[in-house]
Amino acid sequence: MGSQDGVEGSGDEPIHEAAAAWVARLSSSDATDADRAAFAAWRDADPAHAGAYAEMDALWHHLGRLPDPRRRRPPTTLAGIAVVALAGGVLAYQLGLLDRLRADLWSGVGDIAHATLADGSRVDLNTDTAIALRFTDRERRVDLLRGEASFDVVPDPDRPFIVEGGGVSVRAVGTRFSVRADGAPDPVEVAQGRVDVATSHRRVSVSAGEVAHIGENASLAVTSGDVSRHLAWRDGRLIFAGQPLSTVLVELGRYRHGRILLLDGRLGQRRVTGAFEAGNTDDALAVIAATMGARIRRLSPLIVLVGSPL
Repeated sequence: MGSQDGVEGSGDEPIHEAAAAWVARLSSSDATDADRAAFAAWRDADPAHAGAYAEMDALWHHLGRLPDPRRRRPPTTLAGIAVVALAGGVLAYQLGLLDRLRADLWSGVGDIAHATLADGSRVDLNTDTAIALRFTDRERRVDLLRGEASFDVVPDPDRPFIVEGGGVSVRAVGTRFSVRADGAPDPVEVAQGRVDVATSHRRVSVSAGEVAHIGENASLAVTSGDVSRHLAWRDGRLIFAGQPLSTVLVELGRYRHGRILLLDGRLGQRRVTGAFEAGNTDDALAVIAATMGARIRRLSPLIVLVGSPL
């Protein structure tokens, strides 16, 4: 399992998310006696564990079994939406756990972590991020397994600094840039210096104040961007300037466990300008509700609905 040496702000997973994962696992037809024994040990380790499991188990059974994935029609009831959201949250938790087992450094959901690497370079890990380090005498390679990371690279012409993740490879000598591995259309942003960005189709050079943009058919282009605003997360701030609410909610969802589900398409098209604390998405949702007339409904600690109920 990867270490957390030098990383600040990485905490334990919330109890409710772990409980949801246990509910999903024990409800599976292939749950084993070893699974049940491991669950019993987890449950008995803390009285809060049993309470969280009872809550998640009750929600799971109240909403019913997961819908058949072969169904073409999406769920149209609150119960159906909640089941899909809960299942998605459990899957995200399990995938995140696997990446962290492979990682040398990682951050928890909602955490911003900071570390200094062996060569003196600085790395900032955004929410739910995991990286593996592959430093040799010839190169400094970082595998971005999930999430987003910003790098302030110490120059070393003899050992280029290479970050790979999200289908892109970024090569730098000494510069400051960020990389996302979650399918974002602008996976690379450069704050200082210059980097070479490559995909399986093309290679481009990206300079300070520019971003690498992946468009249709995996095309790769360079455009100007508000890099300082986008990188405000390093200081724990999320700044939006005229983004659609639907985009804002997706971004806020990265910093909390569970799912934020938008139920009103028209509301989602309205524009949001403002600054929020990355560590307090509940406050951000409250501001959105007050200023945009949105209705916030919490079905569980992991499921938040925005808009008019179905």
